[in-house]
Amino acid sequence: MRYARTRARTLSLAEPLSDADATVQSMPDASPAKWHLAHTTWFFETFVLRDHVPSYRVFDPAYHFLFNSYYDGEGDRHARAQRGMITRPSLDEIRAYRAHVDSAVMAAFPGGARTLIELGCEHEAQHQELLITDILHLFSQNPLLPAYRDCAPDILTAMPRPMRWIEGRTGVVEIGHSGAGFTFDCEAPRHKTYLGAHAVADRLVTNAEWQDFIDDGGYQNAGFWLSDGWAWVQRDAIAAPLYWCDDKAFGLEGLHPRNPAAPVTHISHYEADAYARLAGARLPTEAEWEAAAADPRISQMVGSVWQWTGSAFLPYPGYRPAPGTVGEYNGKFMSGQVVLRGSSHATAPDTVRRSTRNFFPPTARWQFSGLRLAKDL
Repeated sequence: MRYARTRARTLSLAEPLSDADATVQSMPDASPAKWHLAHTTWFFETFVLRDHVPSYRVFDPAYHFLFNSYYDGEGDRHARAQRGMITRPSLDEIRAYRAHVDSAVMAAFPGGARTLIELGCEHEAQHQELLITDILHLFSQNPLLPAYRDCAPDILTAMPRPMRWIEGRTGVVEIGHSGAGFTFDCEAPRHKTYLGAHAVADRLVTNAEWQDFIDDGGYQNAGFWLSDGWAWVQRDAIAAPLYWCDDKAFGLEGLHPRNPAAPVTHISHYEADAYARLAGARLPTEAEWEAAAADPRISQMVGSVWQWTGSAFLPYPGYRPAPGTVGEYNGKFMSGQVVLRGSSHATAPDTVRRSTRNFFPPTARWQFSGLRLAKDL
């Protein structure tokens, strides 16, 4: 069953971690692995067991404060930037918490909460990817540069063929979730929008092409950058994608030679936009991306890296948040965020949809984020 598979996968992702690995927080935007394990459990305990199983008794009342994320309707919560201070409960105690909640959900499996259980599984899948990206960032701060996993990174032996431009659909198109299967509320309603004449690149930008951007002075020329982006580059001394170190890159397998043929990863929206400008192109809108995802001539749409678009994360026409506290899940973040489309190699495969809208601030780059080019015709 989906619930059991999802919960087991999260535990397996945390299996290589020590208690210390799972406790430390490397920056305010990242969360400790232990917190991810607990928060996803808190979701099921709060919205499924507490609200739909009258006989249920909470595992520990203090956990409600510790492991709430941003649900104002659930009251006060521990500060996000201080999650790494939760040295106790231990990792083993969090595993016990998970087992307690899993046993209760599996025993009751309340029919009235099936939609919430499905939402909880999708929510946990998102946290699985966050757990991986947050551990990668944490390990990158360790001078020993430890590997999360022992296997060697995939090596592409041949450079991709030159980028081709694929003319996109024009006129009125429909985007958004079709209504079949699960969807987050921000993916709906499906609606009509207009696409002007444009073309989309048939593949992602590679590490080698990004090195050309660096060699061409991409990080030194203010003319390619949005004003806020240039200020960010100057303030934080940005000169390459996150985790690049000379001709190497740090990844889940540790420090390894950088693969020139692989898609460039761990770049911000500002960097992606500047690259597109230097290339005489632009980033696709999310509507252009979704329409292109149906074109078999275009590769690497899913499963490699999330792809920055030129679209702000805003509600679709007719958008309505889900009722109740769970309605805070997406709608409250529709300000100051930029949409990414596709998925990454860290995304749970059974959650990938053409309509999925990921979103982060324009400076975010600890996620597996890259870019695809577009242009007007």
